[in-house]
Amino acid sequence: MEITVNGKKEDVQQCSILEFIRQKGLKPEVVVVEYNLNIIKRENWAETRIAENDNLEILSFVGGG
Repeated sequence: MEITVNGKKEDVQQCSILEFIRQKGLKPEVVVVEYNLNIIKRENWAETRIAENDNLEILSFVGGG
């Protein structure tokens, strides 16, 4: 199925947001996910399923100074 991730079209298997984050090699504790224009709480990622034409914005927090 096709979804949009950070403004780019991407073909993915149906999965939860948590599974998708892990497949991307991202650490769940350092990202925020906007799913179809709504911020999804981390505790809801495992139960929130990605569907055709969904839109995800994934933001990473990077420390430094």
